[in-house]
Amino acid sequence: MREEKDPRVVMLEVTNGVEFLVDFRKFFHGYFHTHLLCHEGSIEFLFNDKPMKCMAGEFLFWFADSKLSDLHCTQNFKASVLLVEKDFLMDNIPDQNWSIDAILYSKEHPVKTISKVDEQKIIANYQNLHNRFLEFDHLFYEEALKLQMQIFILEMWHTFANAYERHKRSLQSGTLYERFLQLVQDHCMKEREVQFYAGELYITPKHLNFVCKQNTGVSASEWIRRYTKERILVLLQNKNLNVAEIADQMEFSSRSFFTRYVKKVLGVTPSDYRQRMD
Repeated sequence: MREEKDPRVVMLEVTNGVEFLVDFRKFFHGYFHTHLLCHEGSIEFLFNDKPMKCMAGEFLFWFADSKLSDLHCTQNFKASVLLVEKDFLMDNIPDQNWSIDAILYSKEHPVKTISKVDEQKIIANYQNLHNRFLEFDHLFYEEALKLQMQIFILEMWHTFANAYERHKRSLQSGTLYERFLQLVQDHCMKEREVQFYAGELYITPKHLNFVCKQNTGVSASEWIRRYTKERILVLLQNKNLNVAEIADQMEFSSRSFFTRYVKKVLGVTPSDYRQRMD
């Protein structure tokens, strides 16, 4: 492995889990988004300080900046892995409203159970992107590769759409607090006031705050701010959108109001945040 000048797309067939984890820690974590399809054995890890496990017949996705620790795998661990350079993937995410929810869901739920049909689709999707990446003599190499990256993402979203929808339905039939969180996830792009969510749940803002504090010790307005912050971060990482477009998409009355809001929740202006990304 080269520590510098790694390619944008790497495809691996892992038969030695120990060697893979060494390479992962040294070359890939922090630089590549990881798509891992486990065929045999298992891999265990701490994800945001929570113990998790990916077993045979399951799919694992880690963002490059995922908080990972205590990685170890069984001796018989085998997997197909596709790694995509972090900026290349984020710069080519299709401009779809569904993308923000899909990204945030993946950040919270990295392990997914899949069917044999899904497994075949994922492997084919890996190969299509990797083959396109290797086609260096293509006359329109960069344009074709970027389009293939977008197709790859759409195919992965399609594969896991049912899991995401099941997750939403389970929350919608849950407790008042769980229904509030689902409403925030669905609407915080445009609705950032406690009054809106209290109205949707047919309770008063005071009671909604009481429910949130009782469940988590965190106020309703703070939950709204946290979810809104996550969406702002995702949008700011999309370099195809300028700040004015993001402000419009989130229905802020002006770019200056959006800038003030971002500075309040992130501690920096949108422009300063993007400069720190470069």
